[in-house]
Amino acid sequence: MITLPTKLQAVLARIADAEREYGRAAGDVQLLAVSKTWPAIAVAELAAAGQRAFGESYVQEGIEKIAELRALGLNWHFIGSLQANKTRLVAEGFDWVQSLDRLRIAERLSEQRPASLPPLSVCLQVNISGEATKGGVWPAELPALAHAVAALPRLRLRGLLALPAPGDDFLEQRRSFRRLRELSERLQADGLPLDTLSMGMSADLEAAIAEGATLVRVGTAIFGERNRA
Repeated sequence: MITLPTKLQAVLARIADAEREYGRAAGDVQLLAVSKTWPAIAVAELAAAGQRAFGESYVQEGIEKIAELRALGLNWHFIGSLQANKTRLVAEGFDWVQSLDRLRIAERLSEQRPASLPPLSVCLQVNISGEATKGGVWPAELPALAHAVAALPRLRLRGLLALPAPGDDFLEQRRSFRRLRELSERLQADGLPLDTLSMGMSADLEAAIAEGATLVRVGTAIFGERNRA
């Protein structure tokens, strides 16, 4: 049986190979291990192997892992859909929110972020594929939302996230990620100091790195198929 640390090293090797292939500097791209539905013991095993950043999609599950593993000093990213009645838990417990797409949620996070903690790092999720069933702000509405979020006092707008429509065509994967990079570049030109492009997962991280990803979110290639029990 292949161990979690072995799978982690394989993913890190993929990232390093893609950095070399597409002219990125070594270490440009960070790995977020998507640990949703997996137990705290699995996270601890990966932490012992050197992984520090983990992504959770379910508020209560994530908060329980954060509490259980607090002594490890890990970095926790919320990457799921966030409802208004759960914002306080996220504002108090997580280091990042990558799936922000509504000003009302951003305002609540800002109001509820404890003054004793650093500002909450946030990314705006952008619907670049035009899928009505998928979350994310529409590209045309992104600049207004980005500037409004950047002005909130307890948040730090870091960048953008995308979940493109799935597909195996490498060139189409690159085109999707290029759209997000171009949106980020426009916001940077408009004065927003963004430093994060969260794009690319197990099946398409190479295409994302080719188009400028700074963070890839990988679950299946590390943990295996999601534990739905």
